[in-house]
Amino acid sequence: MLLAVDVGNTNIVIAVHDGQNWIHSYRIYSDQGKTSDEYFVVLESLLSHSQVYKHDINRAVISSVVPNLTRSMQKNIIRLFDVQPLMVDHTVNSGLKKETIPAELGTDLLANLAQAHFSCPGHAVVVVDFGTALTLATVDSDGSVLGVSIAPGLVTAVNALFGNTAQLPQVELKIPPSVLGRNSQDSIRSGIMFGYAGMVKTMVERVEQEIGKEVYVIATGGLSRTIAPLIERINQISSMHTMDGLKLIQELN
Repeated sequence: MLLAVDVGNTNIVIAVHDGQNWIHSYRIYSDQGKTSDEYFVVLESLLSHSQVYKHDINRAVISSVVPNLTRSMQKNIIRLFDVQPLMVDHTVNSGLKKETIPAELGTDLLANLAQAHFSCPGHAVVVVDFGTALTLATVDSDGSVLGVSIAPGLVTAVNALFGNTAQLPQVELKIPPSVLGRNSQDSIRSGIMFGYAGMVKTMVERVEQEIGKEVYVIATGGLSRTIAPLIERINQISSMHTMDGLKLIQELN
């Protein structure tokens, strides 16, 4: 079985693939204050609780945008499973044209684009990732990485609003009944949900104008299913898209 780990700025996603499906997935906080031993205990506890043991894992892959946690995850996978994980970077075979990959492209976005190019052959694809940051990453039909747009994520924007406005209430992000909010909670939902839906629609249209062709749009990330009904340009929702990309990269290497 394959163990895939995606270390992000807010969360670490850990998933187990049995060769057919993702059978377990976990999400824990990215905490640079935790020691390697503390992460070892967390990782061992999660996997043993799901009855995943040392002999079950024979492959592993890690993507990380948090250098301080990269070595900790690598060390603990070796310690737990005696498996050397593939560390995703720009030198690995991803199925993309290496000469077009920007030097600063995060490995999570690399995985997103690799999976998009693999799963949608012959199409230019925009992957919209609704995470801590909202990212729109575009790959051309020939595997060329065309570029990325980054904005604050939905939750990041809401937290910034609450942090600087004393009288606004905390709200659950969901589609409000109207764009015209009649109370504080629905007003915030309207601004965030309809505002971000409009942003994504406009950004996709601008990408198409620049590259001169229509794009296929894949949405992923924690809030993708919540906001997708407002964005008619989304062709596919893929909740495990990044992990699928890591699995693909591991298989290519």
